[in-house]
Amino acid sequence: MSTPRDVDVVVIGAGQAGLSTAYHLARLGFPPGRGFVVLDGDAAPGGAWQHRWPSLTIATTHRVHELPGLPFTPASEDLPAAEAVPAYFAEYERRFGLPVQRPVQVTAVRRTGDGRFLVSAPEGGWRARGVVNATGTWTRPFVPHYPGRETFRGRQLHTVGYRGAAEFTGQSVVVVGGGASAVQLLGELAAVARTTWVTRRPPVWREGPFGEEQGREAVARVAEAVRAGRAPGSVVGATGLVVTPWVRRALDDGVLTRLPVFDRITPDGVAWDDGRTVRADVILWATGFRAAVGHLAPLRLRTRDGVIRLDGTSAVDEPRLQLVGYGPSASTIGANRAGRAAARTLRRLLDQDTELARTA
Repeated sequence: MSTPRDVDVVVIGAGQAGLSTAYHLARLGFPPGRGFVVLDGDAAPGGAWQHRWPSLTIATTHRVHELPGLPFTPASEDLPAAEAVPAYFAEYERRFGLPVQRPVQVTAVRRTGDGRFLVSAPEGGWRARGVVNATGTWTRPFVPHYPGRETFRGRQLHTVGYRGAAEFTGQSVVVVGGGASAVQLLGELAAVARTTWVTRRPPVWREGPFGEEQGREAVARVAEAVRAGRAPGSVVGATGLVVTPWVRRALDDGVLTRLPVFDRITPDGVAWDDGRTVRADVILWATGFRAAVGHLAPLRLRTRDGVIRLDGTSAVDEPRLQLVGYGPSASTIGANRAGRAAARTLRRLLDQDTELARTA
């Protein structure tokens, strides 16, 4: 096995959160390459955006937030998000000379005997004084269990496997989930298929502008849950679903009329205990994701609820581990803010360690 390379900080992930963190690390004096490195599991720039369904355009995304220091100026709102955003990320990496290495699949982060972290991957190892985890959620799609799911004779897929509405033409599709992705997919599918929307809770629609104050309040609620070691839920769940012009048209057309979630799945569809049934050819699970933090397991930081407790972006039990794009920062605008906070925190902590070592 090759000798681990020494750096001050390893950033794991090169999506919105990882690139934002890398930008701020460079601005705070960490030299790219020697002071910090970014390890990305994908073969190309773009983070999760490069895997989105082709029919998702810039105009129909929930929102694409700019990275710090470089405006996002797509040539057209009709461009597929899976093309426009990765191109923007690639230009961002080039413009600021960010030291991204890919594809690197991090398998474990462990403590070393000298107070550092060992970041391991099949491609090699890195020994670091601080680690920023920015792996997001895209690689961990979540599908809840319902009785009878294994008996369904139709097709089941998660949003990660969705590629466009055309393949569902003429079919009956049950869309499960109450987030922005479910709303976007219903808007597409209703034009070619018979759709039924089911959610655990009634959707909360937000009319009018969504300002910074409301955003801070929503993030604060999620942050408090993570600080206490509870499952945080999503920031989008805390903010509500924004009524854009195309969402308003879908509401007016009855496309976004929801039913409470079913009690069981049958071979031919879904059923409720009150006797109601819906026949389905397809069940589309727009049920979200879980944080991709399995490689942090050797640090033994999770609570019994499976949550890593945070104070800001710092792991409560391991402050030199920063988590961005996790819990309260699991949104594009939240990831930008968290990237800056994580970089500043590591600058302060590592400077303190250096000063202590110098005066010891």
